[in-house]
Amino acid sequence: MPVSAIRQVVPLGAQWPGVDPFLFAVHHRDEFPAAEGETMRPAAFLEGRSIGGDFSGKDGWSMYHGSEVPGFPQHPHRGFETVTVVLDGVVDHSDSLGAAARFGHGDTQWLTAGAGISHSEMFPLLDPDATNTMELFQIW
Repeated sequence: MPVSAIRQVVPLGAQWPGVDPFLFAVHHRDEFPAAEGETMRPAAFLEGRSIGGDFSGKDGWSMYHGSEVPGFPQHPHRGFETVTVVLDGVVDHSDSLGAAARFGHGDTQWLTAGAGISHSEMFPLLDPDATNTMELFQIW
């Protein structure tokens, strides 16, 4: 009888359980509200959210570490690789060396996180008239 390569099946959640201490995987799916004009911010009250650390999923979305635009403002990583796949929505990525790019809607980014370099991953809301869906997964 053949042995299955599948070791474990778990429900898809925000953070996936890992069997390897050197592998971290997350999944984000948010139904952000319409954008507030050209600010790329949610046209919604932010009351009741822990701004700077909002992972609540309240109303179907989180601000994460963003205070105005959802996402992850400047933060360091050191000495590992990240792969980000954006299934829907866009990510604005920038780093402390001046590199910047927007990717999304099926794009994949492979990032080598080097010592002394900070980067940010923000989720701009581009549609002022409809829901701004964001879905991505990331493996470190």
